[in-house]
Amino acid sequence: MHSAILLIEFGSIILGLGLLGRIAGRFGISAIPLYLLAGLAFGTGGLLPLGASEEFIATGAEIGVILLLLMLGLEYTANDLVSNLKAHYPAGLVDCALNALPGAAAALLLGWGPVAAVVLAGVTWISSSGVIAKVLGELGRIGNRETPVILSVLVLEDLAMAVYLPIVTALVAGVGLAAGSVTLAIALGVAGLVLFAAVRYGRVISRFVSSDDPEKLLLVVLGLTILVAGVAQQLQVSAAVGAFLVGIALSGEAAEGAHTLLSPLRDLFAAVFFVFFGLHTDPASIPPVLLPALVLAIVTAVTKIATGYWAARRAGISVKGRWRTGGALVARGEFSIVIAGLAVTAGIEPALGPLATAYVLLLVVLGPLTARYTEPLAAWWTRRSSARAQAAGPVRPEEEQRAQTPVGD
Repeated sequence: MHSAILLIEFGSIILGLGLLGRIAGRFGISAIPLYLLAGLAFGTGGLLPLGASEEFIATGAEIGVILLLLMLGLEYTANDLVSNLKAHYPAGLVDCALNALPGAAAALLLGWGPVAAVVLAGVTWISSSGVIAKVLGELGRIGNRETPVILSVLVLEDLAMAVYLPIVTALVAGVGLAAGSVTLAIALGVAGLVLFAAVRYGRVISRFVSSDDPEKLLLVVLGLTILVAGVAQQLQVSAAVGAFLVGIALSGEAAEGAHTLLSPLRDLFAAVFFVFFGLHTDPASIPPVLLPALVLAIVTAVTKIATGYWAARRAGISVKGRWRTGGALVARGEFSIVIAGLAVTAGIEPALGPLATAYVLLLVVLGPLTARYTEPLAAWWTRRSSARAQAAGPVRPEEEQRAQTPVGD
């Protein structure tokens, strides 16, 4: 009887997610906010709380995080990461300073303590690679001059996660300074070792994994990823980091084949992950944090636009391209929820989950709008300012001379 209820509940969730995905596609929006809302509807305090399938969904959600990070790693080779780090690290530092600090400050102002501040800093810092890539494709901007700048910022954020996630994992677990330092040292050592192996022996690893048979390729890549993620977690390093490093280590035909085969699985389990996060958020807890989430969303939307503008200006992109770069980086999504999920699972701060949910819902909807309209709005404002200056009339010669004459002469 229990297994029958589990199948009915889980089947209904998957069917509902498929229908929500169709609705999102029809309106040209990201499906992430709809998945989060579905989780809110079926979680504690929701319309129809689940029972039998919650443990199964939790396992599916963990696999979803692993696949999200694996697919992200498959997008880049180790050489790409190294070259991006060398060329664009100043943009990464500006990105961290402008977007992590507002989250940390908000947590401290709300009285949540330093651990919650570190977590919320990550939530507000990391843009959504999935949403941004989808929006760039829909707007036909993949070939634009500013797109490499956008991707460089995203790559630097992904690299930073390899260091940040182990720190957060140690903090939320409540380990001491010594244990936390050991965890971070292990994470950095493993990350450095994998990057070194990927640069030197990436082709050998890819040839070992590669297969003309899709079934064998899928089993080897998926099994290797989950195995490495489990070992990483056993070493108190984030399982997500382990999956990300496996993706980086694969390249060439192996990476392309794995990407094609794993994309449907990634989408399925990622959707389950967003539902799972919503399940653990009581809808009644969102209204009290809606105002802070809205303020934080507005502030960090502005700081992301400023980040993109600065990075594009540094790369020699035109003014229009600078505004497009900034607008494209606003969306937050999967990484923000992953980071918040670590704190929610550890019970760090009860209001952190609802705040992160509301924050992501706001920016995952606002992000595609800023990507589309930031540049036209900036152009409109520039024209309006020019028209006002012209309407004021030219400065008379005697006034201009008086303004340039030093006082006391």
